[in-house]
Amino acid sequence: MVRVLVADDHSLFRDGVVSLLEAGGFEVVGQCGDGRAAVETALRLRPDVVLLDLTMPVLTGLQALKEIRTAWPEARVVMLTASDDDDSLFQASEAGASGYLLKSLPADQFLDMLHGLERGEAAMTRQTTARLLAEMNRAAQNPLPHPDALTPQEVRLLQFLADGLTNKAIAQAMSVSENTVKYHIKNILQKLGAQNRTEAAAYAVQSGLLRRGHAN
Repeated sequence: MVRVLVADDHSLFRDGVVSLLEAGGFEVVGQCGDGRAAVETALRLRPDVVLLDLTMPVLTGLQALKEIRTAWPEARVVMLTASDDDDSLFQASEAGASGYLLKSLPADQFLDMLHGLERGEAAMTRQTTARLLAEMNRAAQNPLPHPDALTPQEVRLLQFLADGLTNKAIAQAMSVSENTVKYHIKNILQKLGAQNRTEAAAYAVQSGLLRRGHAN
């Protein structure tokens, strides 16, 4: 029986997922309500699958994903989200997620996606897979320029983007307003010729300008 850890800060939704999983033949070995607890529980219990909500307190889903994968590279982590956001999808894929599922999926499709992990498949719908492949192909065909023009503040902000922080979290870390963060992100995208924040962060990491998980 597949052992699953469920991490979501909304207890009502979490309870519903647990009931669905148990009815579908999965063994739920643990539940968590924040990202830090998800990391600690995943590394302690080593479940077959970790279901990780994208938006959680203490650590975001993306931050938790990166910590789990760093400490346990073989982990199979599936991201859950209510928002069909390209940036989060690409960041999750880059960080090694084994799947990316919308919370609005029908129950039978949700369970089938998770069972697919045992067959070596990604827990991802065809539409999501197509979006991911299209972005990867576009990025490969359109390399970004070297980021020499970035200011030290923009480099610091770009590091926060690479670490998966939200605009609100970045604003708090840098002691500025969210509008200021948005302004700097716009400038960064223009300077790098990037179409979105994920593309800019990915290029900065690949070019050696940044290293994931080392924001100051």
